[in-house]
Amino acid sequence: MSLGDQIARNLPYLRRYARALTGSQATGDAFVRATLEAALADESLKASLEGGRVPLYRAFNKVWASAYMDVSEPDSGESHEGAAHDRLKSITPLNRQALLLTTLEDFSVEQAADIMEMEPEEIERLVQEAVGEIDKESATSVLIIEDEPLISLQLEDLVTSLGHEVCGTAATRTQAQEVVADKTPGLVLADIQLADGSSGLDAVDDILAISSVPVIFITAYPERLLTGDRPEPTYLVTKPFQEQTVRAAISQALFFGSSRPLG
Repeated sequence: MSLGDQIARNLPYLRRYARALTGSQATGDAFVRATLEAALADESLKASLEGGRVPLYRAFNKVWASAYMDVSEPDSGESHEGAAHDRLKSITPLNRQALLLTTLEDFSVEQAADIMEMEPEEIERLVQEAVGEIDKESATSVLIIEDEPLISLQLEDLVTSLGHEVCGTAATRTQAQEVVADKTPGLVLADIQLADGSSGLDAVDDILAISSVPVIFITAYPERLLTGDRPEPTYLVTKPFQEQTVRAAISQALFFGSSRPLG
């Protein structure tokens, strides 16, 4: 497989990581572009990318680390973008990087240590600190849009174990509308393909037309959202999922307080 093909295969997931790290599709994509431009300008860096995902993420993290302190203003005038920027200044970026790499991106502690150029013990400490920050998040009400009963129950248990309230569950777009008509959630966990053939994307659009709330998509079909053809969700978890991955995504979504997919 050519280097270009390797990068293309991993690029959607690097963009997902960049969006979750920065809280913005536009900012995340800008850092990904800067990483690729750096690789084109540096033959040794370009050659290192032959190693697959780990060196690609390591190259990205170097660009992010070198430029992070220079990011002084949010990309957009929208309030949630400004709020995300304010919160970024109040939390240690390394904690968030370690947590996202080992949960959302499913790297081992050793791989994350390679990416961040630290010792594995240091990564474990950063992850524990990040988990501590998650536990400080204020409780909210959560709507679960999922047509598989077992998965819906798993998500209910996870959400309540984190101190949040489940305001309702829905297996179809219509059921989601009924829940929201009674109570507006503070967070939505949504599948894409629902029981009656309706779309979780449409269900989420219905909700966002009423209220601005963070949304996390949990789906077995991430390629339907990672196309680059439309604004992509900031928070996307692939099935089958690990509980710590969903936990990290919930923390990130509540941390940024974002509503629509950020662009």
